[in-house]
Amino acid sequence: MTQSGQLALVTGASSGIGLATAVKLGKQGFRVIAAARRMGRLNELAARFENIIPKRVDLADTTEIDAFCEYLSGLSKPVTVLINNAGYSLRGVIEDVSPDAARRLFQVNVFSVIQLIQTCLPRMREMREGTIVNLSALAGKMAFPNNGVYAATKHAIEAITDALRMEVRPFGIRVIAIRPGFVSTEFNNVADAMTGDLFKRTDPDYRPVYQAIWDGIGNMLVNKKISRPGLIADVIIKAVISESPRAAYSVGLFSEEFLARRARIDDDAFDDYMSDMTGLKGMKPTGALE
Repeated sequence: MTQSGQLALVTGASSGIGLATAVKLGKQGFRVIAAARRMGRLNELAARFENIIPKRVDLADTTEIDAFCEYLSGLSKPVTVLINNAGYSLRGVIEDVSPDAARRLFQVNVFSVIQLIQTCLPRMREMREGTIVNLSALAGKMAFPNNGVYAATKHAIEAITDALRMEVRPFGIRVIAIRPGFVSTEFNNVADAMTGDLFKRTDPDYRPVYQAIWDGIGNMLVNKKISRPGLIADVIIKAVISESPRAAYSVGLFSEEFLARRARIDDDAFDDYMSDMTGLKGMKPTGALE
């Protein structure tokens, strides 16, 4: 793919994978619209790299995203590379996640992605050229306990990506899923802030469940090297500039290991495996009513 002078859009570009991707695209010769909520960080990025165009948008705010899409539609040069990276996680067992919190999560992680795709696609179709990269996750193919609603958003991204890939292939548009495993970014800090103190507000029944999950995942991470955002960004760049990118790329800690196992064994066996890994296998209720 010829990239010199092309216009790319990266959402969630103020930190982590989005920031690394925006910088690397700029170094490849793209003009990059770097979109995120934190304008101060975007301005700092634009001051360091001349190919960066900073644009503030809060993808949780439908009025802001409508205005942002109107801006994109009015550009003289079309976006030919769309990187849907922005997203966040919300932790909690299903019973503890409020409907309002779930709606906001789906707005940012799913509905904004659909709207940005619908905004950029018409001009890509007209040109018979374009690349759309959707950031899924390890959770897009499997769900951890305490993370089901977030996993649901990423399962949705996988479905959208798979359908879209087939729909727009006749127009020369490539659609790619990226599935990061565990990555060292601000993602976990944001998830903690958005979730709040689960122990304080959950029913006492769930406290041993949460503790088992946290201990199980903590044990999984002992002596493991967490992937850096640059590793994921390198894979995104590789996919974007490739003449024949793969449909999906799995990268980062546990991504290949877990997804290979998920594909290899049936649902009952995988449920048993995950229950064991997260400390929930064999857990019995205490203090149950007769």
